[in-house]
Amino acid sequence: MKLLYEGKAKQILEADQPDQVIIRYKDDATAGNGAKKGTILNKGVLNNEITTLLYDYLKTKGIPTHHLKTLNDRDQLCIKVAIIPLEVIIRNRFAGSIAKRLGVEEGRISPVTIKEICYKCDELNDPLINDDQALALELVTKAELKQIYEYALQINRELCELFHSIHIDLIDFKIEFGKTSNGTILLADEISPDTCRLWDSDTQERLDKDRFRRDLGNVEAAYQEIAKRLKERMGF
Repeated sequence: MKLLYEGKAKQILEADQPDQVIIRYKDDATAGNGAKKGTILNKGVLNNEITTLLYDYLKTKGIPTHHLKTLNDRDQLCIKVAIIPLEVIIRNRFAGSIAKRLGVEEGRISPVTIKEICYKCDELNDPLINDDQALALELVTKAELKQIYEYALQINRELCELFHSIHIDLIDFKIEFGKTSNGTILLADEISPDTCRLWDSDTQERLDKDRFRRDLGNVEAAYQEIAKRLKERMGF
């Protein structure tokens, strides 16, 4: 299969149909926009599994995604999209960069759902931007941005409820969207412990990529725990 693109955590491969691609999950791990690099054993397998479970769940809630089917333990067949160069961040609590940036105690619950966007540009280290800047740079139209925020907030509601049912607090997450050849906006990329902060509701233990970022150890076990709880909740 022809390699079309390789990112930090995934490869994009050519599929049999021109409007489809194969996404392959890797074990490579990065943090701090690539400043820290490493490998997490079976991360690709676990993230593929977790993303499949979450995307299948979100589809039942009316969220359109690029995921068509999971082919094996590392590969997904997906609709080919042009990724909108925005990372959409939804925060239910203060943690990570926003806690540091605003001088707020990590873990504090926000009285409102916080929406942030970053411009996906490696050369600029994915800077935080506002809505007007996204429109001025012509990254999206006003209607597209409105649709993206509506999807993101619905995804947050659905995932908060799902994770609450397995005693996990969804602290925050980042997602990406893409456009099909006819302009339809779809949820793309992945939703996994790489892209979410997930804390055990009882112990507040971190079960996400912060274990790698902060050298907490037992990274694979944390990802395995998320997969295990999701599969039990969904009857697998």
